[in-house]
Amino acid sequence: MTVRVLIVEDEKLIRWSLRQKFEARGYHVTDFENGTEALAALDANVYDLIMLDYKLPDMTGLDILRSVRERDADVVAIMMTAFSSIESAVDAIKLGAYDYITKPFDMDDVLHTADKALETTKLRREVRELRRHIQHEYGTDRIIGTAPCMIELYEVINQVAESGASTVFLRGDSGTGKDLFARVIHYNSDRAPRPFMNITCTALSESLLESELFGHEKGAFTDARTTKKGLFELADGGTIFLDEVGDMPLGLQAKLLRFLEERTFRRVGGTHELSVDVRVIAASNRNIEKAIEEGSFRSDLMFRLNVIPIYLPPLRDRGDDLRLLTQHFVAQFAHEFRKPVSQIDDEVYEKLLGYPWPGNVRELRNVLERAVLLSKGTELEVSDIVLGKLDHQDHAEDGGFVLPPKGIDLRDLENSLIRQALARTNSNQTQAAKLLHLSRDAFRYRLEKLGLL
Repeated sequence: MTVRVLIVEDEKLIRWSLRQKFEARGYHVTDFENGTEALAALDANVYDLIMLDYKLPDMTGLDILRSVRERDADVVAIMMTAFSSIESAVDAIKLGAYDYITKPFDMDDVLHTADKALETTKLRREVRELRRHIQHEYGTDRIIGTAPCMIELYEVINQVAESGASTVFLRGDSGTGKDLFARVIHYNSDRAPRPFMNITCTALSESLLESELFGHEKGAFTDARTTKKGLFELADGGTIFLDEVGDMPLGLQAKLLRFLEERTFRRVGGTHELSVDVRVIAASNRNIEKAIEEGSFRSDLMFRLNVIPIYLPPLRDRGDDLRLLTQHFVAQFAHEFRKPVSQIDDEVYEKLLGYPWPGNVRELRNVLERAVLLSKGTELEVSDIVLGKLDHQDHAEDGGFVLPPKGIDLRDLENSLIRQALARTNSNQTQAAKLLHLSRDAFRYRLEKLGLL
């Protein structure tokens, strides 16, 4: 990819020298002696680096720098001047100049600074492209479903994302997509450029969970050899997603309640109050009201979390969405596993529609992943579908897996099981390894072997 450099300098010799040096590196160079022509060029082209003189015949470099920031926030500019002053340097940096160099300058130093500036431009554009990709992946238009309950849900999600709501509570059965909708809320809000941090409240012991959420000071406990920032601190300006909050230990519920009320906290072993601005999205598939009656969940925390409750409908209530989701997942896995499956037998839909789907969309996804993996032709057939404990055609009497008559690609099966274990544990490798009865080292070996690490 060609690097494009714009030089705006009224001294002909300096302009010529810079052009020669940059062109020798293979860069595409455009140069002008005044600001008017430079601004016109900026309207018509995209540049990676701008070398900008402070004092021009028709305007100052600061005037151009203001226009640059309005046109392309990612491009970097290096200000050059023979009239160096602290005030002008500060003004240039405030307007976003990458650096400020004085004439006469050493050309090697200028090229070194330019190299670092170009790296900054590259990184900024890569980050912006990544954010654009993520926002596209988690746009509400990417969520599959046309059932009335889903249309209503989209409207609520959009309203919440655009609002300043600091606390959201997602409720619904396991597998309805709470993690997905938490990300949709985050990436469609003005918090999208900031971090999205998530944690499953059942994955760690109470002490470890407290440390993960709020951080700890050096020496707070035996293994606390250094100070560690918690997820609330790391997510400042963004969103933290607390999955399975209904199973959070009572002692930690009190600390979470205090944070939600005051937006301040202390690290474990700390004495200083820390303040952060985060949106908290909590989720639970538990009957919280029953948990309150049983004394395992605080009613005051429930009231604080339940400011904006959002209920995610189970798959059984989404009507013909099951057909749309089936088509989507089959196409996705056919592409991922390089399978020729392009059609779905009508009997497949009949079988899927007749099943209650206790595991909801997650279960449907897993069933179709296995079906596509084991399929042998271009059409997905009803014999490829195995539905939980209601269908034992591929399970031995002792619960073990039976090799299908047509055989199976062992590498694909291993790949699928590892992906499912990671998905079920929110990419926690230790927990995923336990699900597969492997040591963590053995699990990481398989990740590397399959190219998943």
